[in-house]
Amino acid sequence: MKNKFSLLSKEEISSTNREIFDKMEKSFGKVPNLYNIIAYSENALGAYMKLEETPNSLTIKEVEAINLVVSQVNSCVYCLSAHTIVAKSIGINDEEAIEIRKGGYHANEKLDALVKITNQITEKRGHVDVGTLDAFFKAGYTKGNLVDIIVIIGDRTISNLLHAVTQVPVDFPLAKNI
Repeated sequence: MKNKFSLLSKEEISSTNREIFDKMEKSFGKVPNLYNIIAYSENALGAYMKLEETPNSLTIKEVEAINLVVSQVNSCVYCLSAHTIVAKSIGINDEEAIEIRKGGYHANEKLDALVKITNQITEKRGHVDVGTLDAFFKAGYTKGNLVDIIVIIGDRTISNLLHAVTQVPVDFPLAKNI
């Protein structure tokens, strides 16, 4: 079928994308299926990797909370599964991950504010309630943090959309449904 996205072999991708695949295989032991699909484009994989690797002002736990929230709002089983694994690797247990995916985190007021604003930005396409924004800044976040959150939401939305359109097989243990 012309509209089906099949996984690409190394022989089917550009030399530039092949170099990126080689780095992924060295770092992760494999090329995740979603990244394989991005290699259909000559330039998108490199651009996407630059976005993924861009430094930001947030902790790894905050970044993974954003990834979980956005993927939950966008119903992306691929990204939920991948980021649940990453979350576990940095100390977020299953119960915490589920609470974050549901839009809150009661064990930590600051992270709760981040989860709530991420949820609203994603669900309401950037239209955030004043109270949510006030709580975010009151929790100690800055305007720079907010810009970084929006960029991370954009990054995760790209992968969520790619999976929704391509339906590439999930190559991680499936995240729990909630």
